[in-house]
Amino acid sequence: MDGVNKYNEFLALHKPQLESSAIPEHFWPALYSKLSRDIFDAGEALQLMLIDYDEEENGVTEEDDDDSPNPKFALEVAREEGVKAKDPLAIYLVDHAWTFRMNNARQQLEQHAQLSDRMSAITGVDLEHEKRVDKILRRLWKYCHAYSIANEGLTDEERMPIWYVMDEVGSAVNHAEEPNFRLVPFLYLSTQTTYSLLFPIRDSKQGEQVTRDFIEYVAKDAVQRPALLLPWRDADFSDKTFIQTEPGAEYFSSGHIPETYPLANVLSPQISRCDPLKVYAEYDVIRAHLTAPEFTLVDNEVEADVLWLTRHYKTFAELSSQTPNKFINQFPFEYVITIKDLLSIVARRAAKEHHNSETLETLPSWLPTTYNLTTELLEFASYYQHRAAKGLDNHWIVKPWNLARGLDTHITNNIKQIVRLPATGPKIAQKYIERPVLFKRYELDAQVKFDIRYVILMKCAKPLEAYVHRKFFLRFANRPFSLDNFDDYEKHYTVMNYQENAELHHIKCDDFVGMWQEQYPDNEWRIVEQQICRMLHEVLQCATKAPPPCGLTPCPQSRALYAADIMLEWNSNSAGKNVMQPKLLEINWTPDCQRACDYYPEFFNDIFKLLFLDEKNDESFKLLTEN
Repeated sequence: MDGVNKYNEFLALHKPQLESSAIPEHFWPALYSKLSRDIFDAGEALQLMLIDYDEEENGVTEEDDDDSPNPKFALEVAREEGVKAKDPLAIYLVDHAWTFRMNNARQQLEQHAQLSDRMSAITGVDLEHEKRVDKILRRLWKYCHAYSIANEGLTDEERMPIWYVMDEVGSAVNHAEEPNFRLVPFLYLSTQTTYSLLFPIRDSKQGEQVTRDFIEYVAKDAVQRPALLLPWRDADFSDKTFIQTEPGAEYFSSGHIPETYPLANVLSPQISRCDPLKVYAEYDVIRAHLTAPEFTLVDNEVEADVLWLTRHYKTFAELSSQTPNKFINQFPFEYVITIKDLLSIVARRAAKEHHNSETLETLPSWLPTTYNLTTELLEFASYYQHRAAKGLDNHWIVKPWNLARGLDTHITNNIKQIVRLPATGPKIAQKYIERPVLFKRYELDAQVKFDIRYVILMKCAKPLEAYVHRKFFLRFANRPFSLDNFDDYEKHYTVMNYQENAELHHIKCDDFVGMWQEQYPDNEWRIVEQQICRMLHEVLQCATKAPPPCGLTPCPQSRALYAADIMLEWNSNSAGKNVMQPKLLEINWTPDCQRACDYYPEFFNDIFKLLFLDEKNDESFKLLTEN
C-alpha cells in the first residue's frame, strides 16, 4: 500500500507536467519507478552508432565543417524484438550532460576540461583542435535545448533561459519528418532534477534509427518550417523574397490590452496658473527632483492635475470624458514605437523602396535592417543567404521584443543559432553594426563602441510637436572594439549599469563634444546632431501617420517622455567616401533618468514646465523639425 501511496503522490505532483507534455498514461508507472530509483536503462533496448562520413567536399571534411547539419552519432534499436509503442516499460530517462546560461557557456567550457572533452565527443569536435571551444559553441545549436523558470518573485535575470545538452543517448536522437519516438524535458520535483524522457510513438524494428521531430510544435505545412529546421537540414531560400510588407491592424493589436482613445474634437486641458499643478508621480526620481514652485506633489490620483505613471495606461477615452482637465504621461498606442518589432515596421514607412538592389541595404538608411523572427523568418533566411552570396557581413544582434538591459540578447553570424534563439521567447534579428564610429577613451588608449541617448519630449501627435533635451547622454564599452569574441559583453555592449564589477564611464555631453571635435575634426557634432534630430522627427511622423492601432494616436491630455538610443555607423557614399550615418536602435518607455538628474538638477523642472505649462526653453530643448 505504501508503494501505491507514493505513486499517487508522484501523480499529484507531476500530472500537469505529464499531461501538458502528452506522455501516454501507460508509461506513468514505469516512469515513476525509474525516476524514484534513478534507473537509466535505455542501453537494454537501444545502442549508439558513430556515423562515418568518408567523403570530402570542396576540400572541407565533415570533421571540419561546423555548419554541416549532418549528425555525428545515431541511436538505433538494438533489441531483437524491437520496441513497441504500447510496451509500458519503454520509457527511458535521459540525463542532461550540461546545463548553462549563454552568458557563461564559454567560461564553463574553458575552465572545465572534463566538460569540454564530453561536449567535444557529443558534437564531433577534435579534442586537440586549437579552437576547440569556438567550434563546440558553433555546433552547439544542433544539440542544445532550453527551458525557463517562471516562478513569481523571480527577477528578469533569474528568468533568463536555461539551455541544456542531453547526454550521449539523447544527443544521438536525430530528426525525421515522420519520427518513431518523442523526447520531452521533465522536471522531477521530488529531487528538483531535470531529465528528458524518450519514448516510442510507433513500433520500431531492430536496426531502425531512433528519430524525433525537433520542431514538433510546428505544423508540417507551415511556411517557416524549413527555416526552423536549418540546424538539422540545409535549405536554399534564395528563390524566396526577403522584402517585408507591413502587417494589418490585427498584428498591431494582438497580445495587447485593448485601448480606448478620445474623439478628435476634444479640447486640451484648461488649467489655472494661479495655483501649482498637482502632480501624482509613481516614479521616485520625479518625486525627489520636481522642486519648482509651479508644481506640488500629491499622493492621490483623484486630486492630481498630472498623472505620471510607471504602469501602462489604456483608458484615454474615459479620461477625456470623465476628467478632461487631467494630464497623463502617455499617448494611446505609443507601444508602436517602444516595442522593438513594431518600431521597425513603423520606421519602414519612411522608405520609398525596401532596399538598394546593389548593396542590399534596407531603407530608411537610419534603421538597421530588422526582421521579426516569428513572422518574417523565411524572409530573414532569404536575406541572410543573399548577403552571404554577395560576401557581405552577416553578423546579427538578436533581441527580445520586450526586454531591456541586453537580457537574452546575442550577437552571431551563425544562422543555425539565430533560428534557434526564438525558442526562448519572440525575438527580432537586427543587423549588427559592423563598422561603428568609435570613440577614443584616452585612459584606455583604445577606441571603443559608444551610443547616444536623447530624451524626447512629446507634446502633441497631430500636428506633431516634439522636442529633444539638448543634454544628451553617452554610454561606452569598456574594451577596444573588434569584430570577434561576441560573448565579451564589455567589448560589444555599452550599458554597464546592470553589470557586476563593470566600470561605468561618465562623460558629460559638453565635454564629449570637445573631445569629439579633436577626434573627428572633419565631422562637426552640430551636423551629426542635425542628422539625429531629423531622423527622430521622421520616425515620430511615421508613428503618427497611421490610424489606431497601427499608429500613435492624438490625445490632447497626453504628454510623454521617451529615450532614443542611437549609434553612428560608417557608410560609403556614392563617391566611395566614408560618411557617418546615425542608426536608431530603439525607443524606450519610462527610461531611467536618475543620471540626468544627477548631472542636471533642473532636468524635470524644465521638462514639466515645457510639457504642462507651455514654457519654451531654447537653452534646454530643441524642437524637432524636418530641417
